[in-house]
Amino acid sequence: MSDSAYRVETTSRLAQWRIDNLASCTYRKSDPFKIGKWSWHLSVEKNRMLFVKLYPEISNLTRDNPPIASFIIRVVCSVGDRKSLTHPEITDKQLKNNDDFVWSIEVPLTGKFIIDVEFLDLKTASPDGGDPCSIWAEGFPRKRSNATALVCLGRMLTESIHTDIIINASDGSIGAHRAILAARSPVFRSMFSHNLKEKELSTVNISDMSMEACQALLSYIYGNIEHEEFMTHRLALLSAADKYDISDLKEACHDSLLEDIDAKNVLERLQNASLYQLPNLKSSCMRYLVKFGKIFDIRDDFNAFLQNADRELISEVFHEVLGAWKGF
Repeated sequence: MSDSAYRVETTSRLAQWRIDNLASCTYRKSDPFKIGKWSWHLSVEKNRMLFVKLYPEISNLTRDNPPIASFIIRVVCSVGDRKSLTHPEITDKQLKNNDDFVWSIEVPLTGKFIIDVEFLDLKTASPDGGDPCSIWAEGFPRKRSNATALVCLGRMLTESIHTDIIINASDGSIGAHRAILAARSPVFRSMFSHNLKEKELSTVNISDMSMEACQALLSYIYGNIEHEEFMTHRLALLSAADKYDISDLKEACHDSLLEDIDAKNVLERLQNASLYQLPNLKSSCMRYLVKFGKIFDIRDDFNAFLQNADRELISEVFHEVLGAWKGF
């Protein structure tokens, strides 16, 4: 049997194992694959029923900080009409060993099939006994700067301390500081350094952003954005980061959008990746749609995408599909 029979393909939160012709009285264990902080295994055992297991690889990390996982696991027939079986969603289940999650399937499966695991969240227990903490909320950009300076900058914004420029959003206005905007964005710096209307009138019109999104942009620039605020407005922030050349914000949005690609957002993410020239995001969306076969699960949305998307992008998608067919 080839090495590929044990290999699990992954994106940031999706794992997929392709099984070919599993005989009766057979046990098979996948190679380790990395999702989050942990290495994982899938295993299948076929007797009168099919048993599917998901568990983290034994390690010091698993012993000290076992993952608390939320996920959806499916078994999909990879030929014909792609019938699938879906286990009820697993929420906040601690996984330490290979018996903590076992799915017993009574429906007989023959031929090729795919085990598909979509990780919704991974948490670790809080060291102080509080609620478990999601690993995907760690390392947020706010933590990268000095806390005291950020608090002071935040007060300058929220209390309008010596503001000298007005930002006009589509549905409201807010005061800000030229020096801070200029330090964070070369586009703002150019506005305030030359005899443009923004310098003369002491206003900047950002009519393509709502007041809430504009507040989120300024909160990021001033270093006091909250995680929920960032997640709510990250597409608007991506657009603003591209427009005003705020490279670290664009990178933060890109990294965040890579983390939670799913069937509901993949086509929108793909179009944004093309619009804002984000090759890694585009590649991940293409893999999700084509290599992992999710294009079959969103046929209505994909038909609408074909009617409205950029022709060049549609051509790239079909090129990926053709490439996948040739390699199947």
